Amino acid sequence: MTLEQLDFVYMPSDDVAADMGYFSDVLGGRLIFAIDAMGIRVAMIELGEQSPRILLAGHLKGERPILVYRVAALADAMTDLESRGWTPEGTFEIPQGPCCSFRTPGGHRIAVYELKRPQVVAHFVGRRDFG
Repeated sequence: MTLEQLDFVYMPSDDVAADMGYFSDVLGGRLIFAIDAMGIRVAMIELGEQSPRILLAGHLKGERPILVYRVAALADAMTDLESRGWTPEGTFEIPQGPCCSFRTPGGHRIAVYELKRPQVVAHFVGRRDFG
């Protein structure tokens, strides 16, 4: 299997602070960080130990979330997926490593990434720029 684990659900948010409060206070999630830097406001919430972490992002356009899956090696995963008819939208870097996003024919948004910098989240734990 090319996809190893769903690590993040990257969700668009019109009001990251308000959504962060709801996910934390009402749903009982644990706030990992809330960052407001370089024109990007994002908060990471953990709703359960075995659940993917939620990233509430003010800069993310659209209404559908992006499901972000970890893969062992991004280049190998892209080759495997392309052999099955997959079409990438674009490659870029996220703090954890290289990433590629795409849409399914039905419009669902998915990304695959290679975890090259596992220490990144730990570096931001407890940071709270807003809320």
